[in-house]
Amino acid sequence: MDCKEADKMIPSFLKEELHGRELKAFMEHIAQCPECREELSIQFLVLEGMASLENGNSFDLQKELDKQLEDAGKRMRLRAGLHYVVYGLEILVILTIIAIIVMIAVL
Repeated sequence: MDCKEADKMIPSFLKEELHGRELKAFMEHIAQCPECREELSIQFLVLEGMASLENGNSFDLQKELDKQLEDAGKRMRLRAGLHYVVYGLEILVILTIIAIIVMIAVL
């Protein structure tokens, strides 16, 4: 992913609309690119900071952005874990079918 693509994805990330491969590519790019990380911080500041000021809430924007990035990482890891569970179940089903076929052939 290049910076131009990452920049276009920032609003979707902030709205938590990125999933799967898009989210993974975005997170990897943001982790390695200080310029895009800075742009993410700026857009987050504008979006969340203005909303917090309007509501009269106090806030720590860096902490909130770090939490959003952490939550996105957790979602990615959970999704990857679910994929492994599904793959394991598929293998189990295939092995069960093979065992049934062998048992039928033997009988």
